[in-house]
Amino acid sequence: MFTKIIIILLLIAMIASLGYAMLTMMREKGRGTGTVKALTYRVGIWVVLFILIVVGLYTGTIKPGGSLEKAAFQTQSQ
Repeated sequence: MFTKIIIILLLIAMIASLGYAMLTMMREKGRGTGTVKALTYRVGIWVVLFILIVVGLYTGTIKPGGSLEKAAFQTQSQ
């Protein structure tokens, strides 16, 4: 449960970073570095989120839903 909350918070942070990038782009009319910094933060957040998801799946704290298991079963049975 704690892992899911962290993932949701990171997704919200990514959306906020995108919003801030849009705001600075409109305010600075493409001349400043605020947009680049905000998008860089978004990429950093994405990397952390991706690593957390992979580690969570590897350690078993995050379990995939039944849809992946059903797809794997159907592939094997065909």
